[in-house]
Amino acid sequence: MHASPWRMRLLGLVAMLGQPVFGWIWSRWLVQPYENLWLRGLMGLLAATLLLPGLSRDFSKPATQRLITLVLWIEIPLFFSWMYFCNAGSGAWLATICTMMVCYYQLTDWRIATAGTVSGALLSWALFAWLMPNGLQANPVDAVVIAFSWTCALLLGLSSANLRRDQLAHTLATMGIMAHELRTPLSTASLIGDALQMEIRREQAHPRAAKLEQLGQRLQTLVRAMNHQIDTQIANAKLLQLPHYSEAIGAAGLVSETVAAYPYSSSRQRECVRVDIHHDFSFCGSPAQFSQVLMNLMKNALHSLAAADSAYAAGALRITVDCGANGGRIAVADDGVGVDPALLAHIFKPFFSSNRSTGHGLGLAFCQQVVRSAGGRIQVKSGYAIGAVFTLELPLAPA
Repeated sequence: MHASPWRMRLLGLVAMLGQPVFGWIWSRWLVQPYENLWLRGLMGLLAATLLLPGLSRDFSKPATQRLITLVLWIEIPLFFSWMYFCNAGSGAWLATICTMMVCYYQLTDWRIATAGTVSGALLSWALFAWLMPNGLQANPVDAVVIAFSWTCALLLGLSSANLRRDQLAHTLATMGIMAHELRTPLSTASLIGDALQMEIRREQAHPRAAKLEQLGQRLQTLVRAMNHQIDTQIANAKLLQLPHYSEAIGAAGLVSETVAAYPYSSSRQRECVRVDIHHDFSFCGSPAQFSQVLMNLMKNALHSLAAADSAYAAGALRITVDCGANGGRIAVADDGVGVDPALLAHIFKPFFSSNRSTGHGLGLAFCQQVVRSAGGRIQVKSGYAIGAVFTLELPLAPA
């Protein structure tokens, strides 16, 4: 669902106030055959749940997402279809039901809207046939109009989804091209560093030879770090084109190799990372992709520690491997600044970043895509100034 705190609050407020207002309009001013103020009041109270702080602040929990989806399903397709049947398809309610479909497709993903519209209409029809068996009236004209409206809403939802996907694909392709282009000046810098070090070896008696040797090594280190960043950006830019792999991967070996290969900026950064292997396990996926996933999570954790003015104490970044009856887990925890709970629902969206100065918002979207392709899921627990824990839950590889 396209959820945000203010969007949910505004939607809840409009629905809560709109129910009694339209109840009065259809019962007192523009009188319709059927109106039920008690039912309107119940729908208004249900809409008020969208204003609850726990719902409107944090959408990351699956239970919260399911509850919001259920509230909108009751409020929109189920209730509106019931009122349409009870009013025998009056002109006002025919227009209302058609408008409802378009709004529902704009508020939710087209797949949720399609399932919700069909199930809401069928359930309300079944309830109406059970409670008011003599009130059913077939109207072919209404059926054609409603089918046309539903088709238009579905096409608009599909068109919006395809447009967003095309925009994402073009943006990712541009990022990949730019990352490749950066290789050329870096290759030149690497050659300059090599030439500098070779010249120093010929002139070892030069009074500044040691200093120049240090500068040459620093240049080569910088080039390696930049090439690693380019590899990261190119991998992230393939977000929509990730091939599927089914190679067996040992979790402990993957973590150990990734931690050893990470391009730390200092020895203190390296020493703050602690790896705890409780129970090793194997899962199916791509070693290169999952190594990149761990690299992304480590990079974010180290940035978070730096933002918290951390001294990189031992164990400030912890990577834990464990295995249970339901599968394996790889957890990456840090003692950094954490993530604002209001942002948790958005951090896995492409191009969303809680700190634009340190990222483009593709790393976590890439992580989620890779983990899902392996049949697992990634979860996060965090709070402002209390650090964050990212957990990869993965199914075990067949024995």
